[in-house]
Amino acid sequence: MASRSHRSPRRSSRPGSRTALVSAVAVAAVALVASLVMAFGSGRGAEGEEARKVTTTAAADTPARERPTPTGRTSSPSPSPSPSASKSTSPSPSPTPTAKSPKPKVTSARRAGSGTATLAGRIRPRTTYQGIATLYDAGNGDGACSFGPSPDMMIAAMNTTDYETSRACGAYVLVRSGSASVTVRITNECPAPCKPGQLDLSAQAFAKLADPSRGQIPITWSLVSPGSPDTLSIRYKTGSSRYWCGIQAIGHRNPLARLEVRTGSGWTALARTGYNYFLSEHGAGCGGAIRITDIYGEQLTLDGIALRPNTVQPTRVQFARH
Repeated sequence: MASRSHRSPRRSSRPGSRTALVSAVAVAAVALVASLVMAFGSGRGAEGEEARKVTTTAAADTPARERPTPTGRTSSPSPSPSPSASKSTSPSPSPTPTAKSPKPKVTSARRAGSGTATLAGRIRPRTTYQGIATLYDAGNGDGACSFGPSPDMMIAAMNTTDYETSRACGAYVLVRSGSASVTVRITNECPAPCKPGQLDLSAQAFAKLADPSRGQIPITWSLVSPGSPDTLSIRYKTGSSRYWCGIQAIGHRNPLARLEVRTGSGWTALARTGYNYFLSEHGAGCGGAIRITDIYGEQLTLDGIALRPNTVQPTRVQFARH
C-alpha cells in the first residue's frame, strides 16, 4: 500500500466554485476575530496606556541609586575600595616631621620664708661648728646623696650624725683652717669612725687648706648660701611610675626641709631616704605638681615636671640667697 504522504491530491471537478467558498469563509473568520479584538481591547487600551505612562514617569523620576535592580533590592552606591591590608612593596611615605617637644614648662609660685632657719635640722646657719677634716679619693664626685658625677671636685662627705638621713645633702659649707678657706658642697656621707663635726674632703678640696700629706687637720665650718649656683633641677628615680616614685631635687642653693606632692587631698609630704630621694610608696602625686621648701621656709611650687625616670629636668628657678 502506498504511503499517504505520497498520495496525489484529488482534483475537484469544479475548481472555481470551491476556491470562492474557501475565500468567503476565510474573510468571515478574519472579520470575526477583528471584531472580538476590538471589543475586548477597547475597554483596556486607555488603562494600559495610562499604566505605561505612570511606569515611565516613575522610572524617570527615581534616582539611579534607588532604582530596582534585577533582584528587586535597592542598590547602594558602590563603596570606595578599602586600602589593602597586605604589605606594599613600595616604600611607605615618610611621616610628616613633628616639632621637637619643648622643654617641660615649669611654673613656680614662690612663697618667701621668714629669713630664719626655723626648719633646719642639726646644721643651722650663722652657727660655727668645730671638728677635723680628713680626705678621701672622691672619684667622679658621686656619693651617698645620689647626685651623680660632680661638675667640680669642691665636695665633701658629712659625718653620719650631721648627715642626718641626707638632710645635709646639697648644703654648701665654708670650711676654714687657719687663714685658708674653701667652700664645698655636701655630696656624700662619712660613716664611723667619722665623728660629729668631722668632714671628709675630696683630695682637691683638702689641698686648698693644707698639704694632703698631713692627712688630718683641725677645722671650723659653717653653712652658707652662695650667690652663684645655677637653677635647681628635679629628677625621678630609676623605676619610677604612677604607682611608685622617688623624687630628688638637685642644685638647690639652700638645704631642703621638705618635698611635697599634690594629691587629691592636698599637699602630701614625702619621706626622705638616706640616699636623698623622697619616696611616694603608693604612687600618690607621682607625675604631678611638686612643692619644695628650704630650711628658711621659702617654698617653690613646680608644675609641669614630666615623669621621666633618671632624667635631670631643669626648672629655671632657685631659692633666695641668705
